[in-house]
Amino acid sequence: MGIVVLTMKASVIEMFLIFLVTGIHSNKEITKKIKRPKITVPQINCDVKAGKIINPEFMAKCPAGCQDPKYHVYGTDVYASYSSVCGAAVHSGVLDNSGGKILVRKVAGQPGYKGSYSNGVQSLSLPRWRESFIVSEGKPKKGVTYPSALTYSSSKSPAAKAGETTKAYQKPSVPGTATRPVTLTQTPMTTAAKASHTTLPKASPSVAFTTSSPRPQPTGHEPRELDLWSATTYTSSQNSSSANPGIQRQDSSGAAFQRPAAMDVSLGFVPKEELSTQPLEPVSQGDPSCRVDLSFVIDGSSSIGKRRFRIQKQFLVDIAQALDIGPAGPLMGVVQYGDNPATQFNLKTHMNSRDVKAAIEKMTPRGGLSNVGRALSFVTKNFFSKASGNRGGAPNVAVVMVDGWPTDKVEEASRLARESGINIFLITIEGAVEKEKQYVTEPNFASKAVCRTSGFYSLNVQSWFSLHKTLQPLVKRVCDSNRLACSKTCFNSADIGFVIDGSSSVGTSNFRTLLQFVANVSKEFEISDTDTRIGAVQYTYEQRLEFGFDQYSSKPDILNAIKRVGYWSGGTSTGAAINYALEQLFKKSKPNKRKLMVLITDGRSYDDVRIPAMAAHQKGVITYAIGVAWAAQDELEVIATHPARDHSFFVDEFDNLYKSVPRIIQNICTEFNSQPRN
Repeated sequence: MGIVVLTMKASVIEMFLIFLVTGIHSNKEITKKIKRPKITVPQINCDVKAGKIINPEFMAKCPAGCQDPKYHVYGTDVYASYSSVCGAAVHSGVLDNSGGKILVRKVAGQPGYKGSYSNGVQSLSLPRWRESFIVSEGKPKKGVTYPSALTYSSSKSPAAKAGETTKAYQKPSVPGTATRPVTLTQTPMTTAAKASHTTLPKASPSVAFTTSSPRPQPTGHEPRELDLWSATTYTSSQNSSSANPGIQRQDSSGAAFQRPAAMDVSLGFVPKEELSTQPLEPVSQGDPSCRVDLSFVIDGSSSIGKRRFRIQKQFLVDIAQALDIGPAGPLMGVVQYGDNPATQFNLKTHMNSRDVKAAIEKMTPRGGLSNVGRALSFVTKNFFSKASGNRGGAPNVAVVMVDGWPTDKVEEASRLARESGINIFLITIEGAVEKEKQYVTEPNFASKAVCRTSGFYSLNVQSWFSLHKTLQPLVKRVCDSNRLACSKTCFNSADIGFVIDGSSSVGTSNFRTLLQFVANVSKEFEISDTDTRIGAVQYTYEQRLEFGFDQYSSKPDILNAIKRVGYWSGGTSTGAAINYALEQLFKKSKPNKRKLMVLITDGRSYDDVRIPAMAAHQKGVITYAIGVAWAAQDELEVIATHPARDHSFFVDEFDNLYKSVPRIIQNICTEFNSQPRN
């Protein structure tokens, strides 16, 4: 019996072992048959920037050829999200120019990005940016699932870029259905939150929201990379028994914008009988004491973020209301810049503060870099033109707003703007601190940009939340036309007196040629009673005032007056002619005008020119001496202002006088523009 039991136990053990071995073998076979799912890596192009991809961490496959310099990269090791993803991968050495798979992880924005040359790619430097990324080899981490398709931000839905709450204003799906009062609160999203969409009825365009509350002032300053919603709460009465149910817009200070209770919310219109029949208030013609043509050049770059852009827009609205826009006063237009500038609206688009406000509220940021120099060039060439509403007689003012610092150079563009008569003001908000100055493209850019370096044209703001404090100082300055120094150019700020040789040696025919020279020089200037003025003296042994500075105030009148000058004939007393011009012309010159004497002679003077010439120099008269044919070179150099090489000219015959006009004009302007800017 014992033998039988042992035999049975052995059989059971043997069967168990066979089963165990068979099971293990089967599991191996099953494991072999079950294949792991293949990871799908999305393909991207070389020009895709990290900032356009919403996913915080993702794998991607880059094509070949991303080493091309047209795919811009910003930074080293840690790259600004404005960079090409694949270009950064090549720069970092993760990929070569043949392409391949990469792993990208988003990180916080940096205070600055240093450019460098690496692996055939030249990366660029960049100021602080709100978001960065790091590139590593395309090997997935254990336990991490990567998206098989990337989520891209849409230019039509900018809120999606920052993961913010968005609202879709739509009519209810069933017209006439009662809408329950709802409380909506906009708050910053966490990384886990999804964009929520709330449906509200369309508001009637005929309903005006009014408020008397001041703008709420935030007490803190969030990190630059965060783009928070302003603290705005939409509330409505949740008490269904309320006598006046209605929807209110309420800001953080508690002030509410009350929608009339009589509005049919579900249908989105106000009944006809509820419309006001009161006449509209008359539109202001503008403040005549502040007659300026004003361009605001605003920052729409990616670094500013949506909240700061809204603060900037509100500042413009407040400025427009404080200035009292109108055809008899200031006119205002806006240019927005990022990578490239564009006119939002020009000087003749809107003729009152109300319409300017409405246009400002519609603006959205352009994105890109902070190319201020490019924006200034655009303003100089395009904005202050007659076609854009430039009135000519009003000072041209450009107020440039910069978040941080420019990403390009401004010096040359600013110089051209000043020479064109544009008064540049610069508002720098949250400028570079000491540790950030290494990232600034052009040191001392503010002093290079403004009209003058006296401090009158520069405003530095520590925080965007303090921007409103500059409103009154800025309005006062742009309206102070007497201090807008750059309104004066070499073409509109002089009293020019021509001293013309009418001696017998000139002759009638040559005298007409000489007068044509005077006309050619005169027509280069902006002539009016407030701009450049022209006067003329003819001399032989004697002197005669042909017309004074205050006699003609338009270019056509001046040119006609020059034509009417009659040839006198006689001797040549140049010294006496200079004294006469000082007494009869320049003694009546305006204090704020540059005094220019242009003397034309064809021979040596019968009297001494040294003492009269010295008197002219001492009285601040800049003298240009033009000699023809037999004129004495040594006398020309004595008459001319120092250095003589820039102020004395000689031609061998009257018919060649016209050739000297461009150089004379150039020297006049060069001398004007070389004046100190303090």
